[in-house]
Amino acid sequence: MILRSVLILVCTLFMSSNSYAQSIPTTVERGNKGKMYFYWGWNRERFSNSTINFRGSDYDFTLEDVVATDRQSHFSLDTYFNPTKITIPQYNFRIGYFFNDKWDLSLGVDHMKYVVQQNQAVEINGVIGDSYPEYEGVYDGASIPITYDFLQFEHTDGLNYANVELRRSQQLLHLNKIKVNVMGGAGAGLLMPRTNTTLMGRDRHDEFHLSGYGFGAVAGVNLMFYDRFFIQSEVKTGFINMPDVRTTIDEIDRASHHFYYTQINIVFGMMIGVKNPS
Repeated sequence: MILRSVLILVCTLFMSSNSYAQSIPTTVERGNKGKMYFYWGWNRERFSNSTINFRGSDYDFTLEDVVATDRQSHFSLDTYFNPTKITIPQYNFRIGYFFNDKWDLSLGVDHMKYVVQQNQAVEINGVIGDSYPEYEGVYDGASIPITYDFLQFEHTDGLNYANVELRRSQQLLHLNKIKVNVMGGAGAGLLMPRTNTTLMGRDRHDEFHLSGYGFGAVAGVNLMFYDRFFIQSEVKTGFINMPDVRTTIDEIDRASHHFYYTQINIVFGMMIGVKNPS
């Protein structure tokens, strides 16, 4: 539902901006062909509930309708602007190239964080063997509380979504040295989380691991200053599927889940090569 809403918003923005642009003199708008840009900023997320399967030596069980949230760092100048710490908060980095005046292709990393909430009771189905006597049993719709003794499941180092996006930009207003643009697009990419998981007392696997893929859509508003610096707000939404999540130090221990996400971004960037090619 959310993904469909953003796609509709992107289409509406393009249709409205095209009709509005017809009333703007063509001398107002300068082309972007041949320009590059990069930006850095921060994000907040909401995730849909998900079904998470855990499988390994002497267990194979599924937790249903699990609630998870993001975990943005508390604001401080040191955390957000110290070059040695700027990757600690949830951040967005992107670099793109305009291959014509409206369209650009970009590569970026959305560093999100996904945290299964503690002390929630969820439905469990499956089997836990006698290697874990505290939780041993055959489960068929029973309720179990998620506590640190049983499970900690977090993509907090983080839920790293490396993605390619195709975007279209449209100028709405040109006010002296300030331009107001709208943009929208879609993309896809891969998930490379460093998952923080402790499961029934097992030590976690503490390395980056290619775990799945995602795709989604984005829409935003851009304020450009002096044809070079910009501030941009974005709404992204999409789907993430992670069929191969490493959990503990044992190679056989894995998890899988999928979910929808909505992301709100505020980013700051710079356009490079402001002179259009002849």
